[in-house]
Amino acid sequence: MSNEFIKPDEMQVFWHTTSHILAHAVKRLYPEVKLAIGPATDSGFYYDFDTKTPFTADDLGKIEKEMKRIIKEGLPIERFELEKSEALEFVKGEPYKIELIEGIPAGEAITFYRQGDFADLCAGPHLGKTSAVKAYKLLSVTGAYWRGDEKNKMLQRIYGVSFPDRQQLDEHLHRLEEAKKRDHNRLGRELELFTTSEYIGQGLPILMPKGARIMQILQRFVEDEEEKRGYQLTKTPFMAKSDLYKISGHWDHYRDGMFIMGKEGDKEIFALRPMTCPFQFQAYLSKMRSYRDLPIRYNETATLFRNEASGEMHGLIRVRQFTLSEGHIVCTPEQLEDEFRGSLDLASFMLKTLGLDEDVSFRFSKWDAQNREKYIGSPEQWENTQNIMRSILDRLEINYVEAEGEAAFYGPKLDIQIKNVHGKEDTLITIQVDFQLAERFEMEYIDADGQKKHPYIVHRSSIGCYERTLALLIEKYAGAFPLWLAPVQVKVLPISEKHFDYAEAVAARLQACGFRVEKDTRNEKIGYKIREAQKQKVPYMLIAGDKEEEQGTVSVRSRKDGELGTLTLDEFITAIQEEIKNKTI
Repeated sequence: MSNEFIKPDEMQVFWHTTSHILAHAVKRLYPEVKLAIGPATDSGFYYDFDTKTPFTADDLGKIEKEMKRIIKEGLPIERFELEKSEALEFVKGEPYKIELIEGIPAGEAITFYRQGDFADLCAGPHLGKTSAVKAYKLLSVTGAYWRGDEKNKMLQRIYGVSFPDRQQLDEHLHRLEEAKKRDHNRLGRELELFTTSEYIGQGLPILMPKGARIMQILQRFVEDEEEKRGYQLTKTPFMAKSDLYKISGHWDHYRDGMFIMGKEGDKEIFALRPMTCPFQFQAYLSKMRSYRDLPIRYNETATLFRNEASGEMHGLIRVRQFTLSEGHIVCTPEQLEDEFRGSLDLASFMLKTLGLDEDVSFRFSKWDAQNREKYIGSPEQWENTQNIMRSILDRLEINYVEAEGEAAFYGPKLDIQIKNVHGKEDTLITIQVDFQLAERFEMEYIDADGQKKHPYIVHRSSIGCYERTLALLIEKYAGAFPLWLAPVQVKVLPISEKHFDYAEAVAARLQACGFRVEKDTRNEKIGYKIREAQKQKVPYMLIAGDKEEEQGTVSVRSRKDGELGTLTLDEFITAIQEEIKNKTI
């Protein structure tokens, strides 16, 4: 995070130092607490503690006061190194630090940072004195598994943020408040878009009628656009035998992320699909293909299942069952660049239409040559394919960053990244170049020279995971969706009971024209009905009273612009039809 006074990399040092001040304060107040880790993040810092009694809001207040004392003391922060045996003796009684030290390779420096009577295992760097921290705030405390593994013990994680002056802290806290207001996990429930049930389980949200309607609108939009671009729709099974995943390599490289039915020794073991690629490949394999048949573009609105860790679940952004706008393009080497370009053009069109195009960044995800067991294929194949992909990206003039170790196990990919309102980055859309699976599945085509050859495959999504996209749209628009996406586009508000019949006729006419309409026939004052419709983020409200009924008109109120005056129903219909047709944001 950048700010006017300190560069982003310097903020990491600033926040890391403050995390040590936090740990120092906790050890002063609660000596029995065991220390885990306390890194800087993209927007602050946290520290994990092992404590028998969970921290409370009152505890955070006490810890903040103790941090103030430590800062006021202006303690010098000094770096020192120890040999492994000395380091283990130094952290005696701190099991998490011992585990970390034991994992440090032989010969690698083991460094600590000391401030007064407190020292912590740390690679650094840090500020020179505790007094450099002028303004700070502990934000929350949550549970977090040691090393992010749900098999490990649940620790207490305290989040915080700090700045060189109070003004920057106040501005940051204001942004956090705004983020809370837009948080899809809260707003989505308030607007009755989705809910969850502990009886169903984590990462398995239930879309309410309004949320399901938005998903339906998005899916129809995506499938219609993909059809225009030459895609052929498939519908494949939700599960398959382990045999399929063994051919693709998912059984060896992705099994921990799959829901498996059966156990070793059973005649057949099935697994819910985490992707559709090996399923769609079977459609290709249904007959022999010629180079004249290529490219073949398959698409599917696919329900997928991935066994995400409990600690990773978050609203609609990270779930265990989700819907993906999945697609696979089978092409010749000569067609690869055009198909990659077409996939990116489709994704860009979707992002622009949704209003998300200015919020994304691009990541070229490569393999990690030092972690060979994570991937299939030879180093030469990987380097060749990555060079091809880099050349395509450069010719497309994409501003991307490179990331080692983020590739799929079968090929490199372009990840379109986006952040939620809290600054957490996730992948929204991917376009992957696959040079492996066609050979594994014996997918071939007859080339112009009469020889059988393996095609390239482009794995791509056009809008990404629908649930994640819906979450981002909730946050982007604070629940006030553009008219074409709004689950309820128009709300008809009769002033009193005697206007119910006219309101019913107005609503029926709008519904006949294809608009999504609700009526508010409660025995409430019109001001109350308007306020309720505003809370529900309805784009247009039509007020029906004596004058409107007599003249065959409606008084139009816009969510955005307030009173728009009186219009005939035909005039109103024409206006909003144009807004919907243009997908106005």
